Amino acid sequence: MTDFAFPPPVTPSAAISGSAQRFPIHRIYCVGRNYAEHVREMGGDTEREPPVFFAKPADAVMANGAEIPYPPRTSNFHHEIELVIAIGRGGRDIHKDRALEHVFGYAVGNDLTRRDLQAASKKGGLPWDTSKGFDCSAPLTAIRPISQGHLSKGRIWLSVNGRLRQESDIAEMIWSVPEVIAELSTLFELQPGDLIFTGTPSGVGALERGDRIEGGIEGLEVLRHTIAT
Repeated sequence: MTDFAFPPPVTPSAAISGSAQRFPIHRIYCVGRNYAEHVREMGGDTEREPPVFFAKPADAVMANGAEIPYPPRTSNFHHEIELVIAIGRGGRDIHKDRALEHVFGYAVGNDLTRRDLQAASKKGGLPWDTSKGFDCSAPLTAIRPISQGHLSKGRIWLSVNGRLRQESDIAEMIWSVPEVIAELSTLFELQPGDLIFTGTPSGVGALERGDRIEGGIEGLEVLRHTIAT
């Protein structure tokens, strides 16, 4: 038995729909600029280029229904509703035609972002870690296993205090689920327990203390959380 200097942290995990078991989280990967309308609203070029990847810490995941603290060092805190892929079988250099064989299930996630810090990082050509990888920045629904089918189309939406802000269809993703998995696996060896946030449609906007957020994707449960006062 390993003798640690202090007790190791608990393994981060997510709920699985219809099961008492938990999904142990290894890493969280995220795709930037994967809907053309969002690329345009952020001032980018919509020409199809290789996806941009960044990461969040595994313990940034928050359960559905959680109260999320307003993060420090920002005055422009944004929502980004996304389809999340849960990986159940690892691999590297996965061909896109076999990529769905590696999927455990799907969930709805919110890629919370300190937009002002992200803008400063972009301007300076710096990493996005402080704008994306902060505490509690990845609210997530329970993962729906692939026994209920894969997702390639369906409405994706988000509302704040009952007002619709984001709405599109996951079929509008520039890079599809198999393509995202295939490309990411050329950069990292994927492991069971990895989560992949696949990008957000247009309509991202600021959140304030006390806001009630709801978001969903057709066929998955609705993600609900609030911003602490």
